[in-house]
Amino acid sequence: MCLPTASPEFMILEEVWNIAKSELLVLKHYQSLEEFKEKISCYFRTKRFGLNMMNYLLRTA
Repeated sequence: MCLPTASPEFMILEEVWNIAKSELLVLKHYQSLEEFKEKISCYFRTKRFGLNMMNYLLRTA
C-alpha cells in the first residue's frame, strides 16, 4: 500500500495537534512564553484524546 507523502489524515499526531491547538490557542492570552510552555506540558500530560487507534493502524480498502 502506498500512502501519499502529504496525508495528514493518516497521521495521529496531526489529529492530536488539531485538537490541542483548538483548546490551547483559541481566545487565550498567556502572560509569558514560560506560562504557555507550562500549559502545553500540563495539557499533554493529562489529556485523554479518545482517538480510535484502529483508524490509524488499519486501513480497509
